[in-house]
Amino acid sequence: MSKILFVMTGVDYWTLADGTKHPTGFWAEEFVVPFEKLKSAGHEIVVATPGGAVPSVDQSSLAAEVNGGQETADHRAQVIATSAELNNPVVLADVDLDDYAAVFYPGGHGPMEDLAVDADSGRLLTAALASGKPLAVVCHAPAALLAATKDDGANSFAGYTLTGFTNAEETQAGFAGKAKWLLQDRLVQIGADFREADPWTPNVVLDRTLITGQNPASSAGVADELLKTLG
Repeated sequence: MSKILFVMTGVDYWTLADGTKHPTGFWAEEFVVPFEKLKSAGHEIVVATPGGAVPSVDQSSLAAEVNGGQETADHRAQVIATSAELNNPVVLADVDLDDYAAVFYPGGHGPMEDLAVDADSGRLLTAALASGKPLAVVCHAPAALLAATKDDGANSFAGYTLTGFTNAEETQAGFAGKAKWLLQDRLVQIGADFREADPWTPNVVLDRTLITGQNPASSAGVADELLKTLG
């Protein structure tokens, strides 16, 4: 079957407006659910991060209350702890897009810190659009799109219809007043057509080869759409 690249944050913190570092990383559901769906369908997963850092899970994403119960939380923690792919990432700068059939970006607040300003990731995203390969991005991971610029300085995703973690969700999560910037605002500023659904409800938006999901609850739907494109 196909080989799929998971591009993930390499940091375990998010710098807030007052300079404090909030502990974070990737969000468990947004990695585990697509990872298991794609693997179960027979696809090979390769994880890449800036510098090849082993991704850190946001510990709050392993709480029972955000996983539908302790059993699911424990299962996701086990997958994260034992995933050879997650614990042996490749260096993002060394990735050759030609080796992969699709690209997927899980979220969590971590991408707001590193992928939002990572030039290697930005070049990969621009190349993914140009290649016509499926590109799936969920929750806070659309922050990475901010680093994707064309030679003329315009953002590669200007004019795309997409979604991501909303201002309303960030407010309800308690971070809107603490963040340096809000994802929804920045995506609108680069010229994207941002499509917002009710907070915390599944919302998957498709535009050409781009598949975006609004929040953790959208992870399964994003993975399902990616599977459809892969046949």
